[in-house]
Amino acid sequence: MKRISYIRQLSLVFLVALAFYAGAFYLIERQRTRQGPWQVLFAGVTNGPPRIVINQPKLGLTNVNLVFAGEHAEPPAPALMSFNEARAVPFNVPFGQCVFLDTTTLPGTVVLSLFGHEVQLLPRVLTLDRKERPWRSGETITLGQAK
Repeated sequence: MKRISYIRQLSLVFLVALAFYAGAFYLIERQRTRQGPWQVLFAGVTNGPPRIVINQPKLGLTNVNLVFAGEHAEPPAPALMSFNEARAVPFNVPFGQCVFLDTTTLPGTVVLSLFGHEVQLLPRVLTLDRKERPWRSGETITLGQAK
């Protein structure tokens, strides 16, 4: 009889620990991903320079355009990338490479090397070639050819 009581207690402790773990995991994961990822649209234009369009709706950032003046790229079909999962860097993206990616807490940090320019996406600020710029929705920024 005592053995059955011991097994019940052990089972109850296990179930409580499992429920606590599942609840904590859900809350931590929800907090980590609640703002969503950076969304970058790589758009080649037939009669113009390549461009990217940056969006992060939860931060209120929409349609931030980076135009790479003087650069030429075969216009691929527009490619939308969401940087929501970690992966080994560097990896190829249209027009260049992603050289750093931190998705620990979304939107995280994304650093792209495109046509010789370093584009760093941070929640606080946009960094272009190591120079900070405040985020402005709807802004179009033209980058000349890299030196």
